Amino acid sequence: MWDRIEPLMPADPVRGRRWADHRRTLEAIAWKYRTNSPWRDLPNELGPFQTAHKRLIRWAVDGTWEKILASVLAVADADDDIDWTVSVDSTVVRAHQHAAGARKGGATRSGEPADHALGRSRGGLTTKVHLAADGGARPLAFTVTAGQAGDAPAFETVMARIRVPRTGPGRPRTRPFAVLADRAYSSRAIRKHLRRPGIRAIIPQPSDQIGHRLRRGRLGGRPPGFDREAYKQRNTVERCINRLKQWRGLATRTDKLAIAYQAALHLAGILIWTRR
Repeated sequence: MWDRIEPLMPADPVRGRRWADHRRTLEAIAWKYRTNSPWRDLPNELGPFQTAHKRLIRWAVDGTWEKILASVLAVADADDDIDWTVSVDSTVVRAHQHAAGARKGGATRSGEPADHALGRSRGGLTTKVHLAADGGARPLAFTVTAGQAGDAPAFETVMARIRVPRTGPGRPRTRPFAVLADRAYSSRAIRKHLRRPGIRAIIPQPSDQIGHRLRRGRLGGRPPGFDREAYKQRNTVERCINRLKQWRGLATRTDKLAIAYQAALHLAGILIWTRR
């Protein structure tokens, strides 16, 4: 796995101090989120916890984690290893009390939302992770919102983050063959968004939408197409969520900053893809 990741890590700066050992720092960050231990409990052999924490935040702000994941996906796509029947869903993550207390009143860092992706829902203080997974139950894109946020409003953001570069010439691939999603994503806006680039939508209609269409008679129009057999593959996104939540630091959020938690999601995605 490290042989695949090492060429993608940032090079040492031309001036100034060199980076600390990338492999040790990466393993330190992964250890913290696998175990959900406090940063200060990092084992001595993994180096100072300040180094790992600062590296996580710094690379979250400048987009390094997303670039590494994109590079890993580019290699997988060149090997024809990505199943482009994509499933989209979300999962709620309970926020620990340590996640509260970040500075309010607006974003303090590049890319950090003003609410730090924390909100109140039935489960208390929560964060919601929206993601897209390929047919092999591996993550392609993430975004995080407050826990009470709806699924449908985040759909276009997740789809826009599916961007797999080519290893050779050509534009990045952004269009899957089909998108599978549950009833929460059944809306005219989402179906139109997928129809425009020619992406097949496999989304069931909820009963209230079916009843409303039938009450309107001819004015209700035809029901949208739905492939029940293909819809059975939607379990891939559920399996992808289960993989991610094997990391205890992702199953329960302790990060005050949303960009730090999202960076850990990207790291987990990188390791899932390089384990293939």
